[in-house]
Amino acid sequence: MAQDTHIDTSPGGRQALIALGANAGSPAGAPEATLRAAMARIEALGTGARHSRLWRSPAFPVGSGPDFVNAATAIETELGAEALLAALHEIEAEFGRERRTRWGPRSLDLDLLALGDLLCPDLAGWSLWRDLPLDRQAREAPDRLILPHPRLQDRGFVLLPLSEVAPDWRHPVTGFDVVAMRDALPPAAREGLEPLG
Repeated sequence: MAQDTHIDTSPGGRQALIALGANAGSPAGAPEATLRAAMARIEALGTGARHSRLWRSPAFPVGSGPDFVNAATAIETELGAEALLAALHEIEAEFGRERRTRWGPRSLDLDLLALGDLLCPDLAGWSLWRDLPLDRQAREAPDRLILPHPRLQDRGFVLLPLSEVAPDWRHPVTGFDVVAMRDALPPAAREGLEPLG
């Protein structure tokens, strides 16, 4: 782990990293069309947007639904973490997202992965959710924003697209950059992942 964990409270623009996923239709159409339309909406939340290719990935956990289409976007934004998360939830709602079943099929899933080097709520709170056993992950959701996303380092469907838009972003707790985290993934975390053109 990094020797010094920095909690970023500075004003001004920061890089926001956002994961996109869908495996059900939306008012915009099929998942591929939904993600492209959502990327355009996310661009309005900041400047300098960079979008990954679209990727196909198996649903997680296995058997929980159709394959997903995933992507990642990086933007520079003046929004704070809570305001940005609220804006992402509004975009999800525009595309028909309903939160009925944890890890169920969804028309659009937008995850705020990181905002600069912000650590929320603190190291202990972040570590609790990072280390939560899989059976509890399926039943429990945090009641507050956890940043960076506590399991981004474990997910190929996040890291492969993210490495296309923010390869040098460094995790504020572990100190690893996105490329290092991607390259450390076990083969099972990459299984079934392929870019869509």
